[in-house]
Amino acid sequence: MKFITEILLTGLAVALASYFVPGVQVNGFITAIIVGVLLALANATIGFVLRILTFPINVLSLGLMSFIITVCMVLLVDNFLSGFSTSGFWSAMIFALVLSFLKIIFGSFKSSGR
Repeated sequence: MKFITEILLTGLAVALASYFVPGVQVNGFITAIIVGVLLALANATIGFVLRILTFPINVLSLGLMSFIITVCMVLLVDNFLSGFSTSGFWSAMIFALVLSFLKIIFGSFKSSGR
């Protein structure tokens, strides 16, 4: 049940982030859920390998490289999924910021409810 709740909250965060960020479009809530799952898979696989390979640069840039990798994962999901589109790097960057902010907010509500 916790896994399903996490997937639904991620879909809600993607839908809200696409509503607030100009240049990002999601065609429906089901597509938002799929985007959330694909982003999680991309960050867990390709993003993980890239973060290991760029660890020295990430340390020197104080984590900025990790954020750029996350933005690249958003652009990668944009290329794979037809119902999700970003208008470029900057809109994907703002989308990643808003998405992470919303997930922090949802996580704080989830942990305070215990």
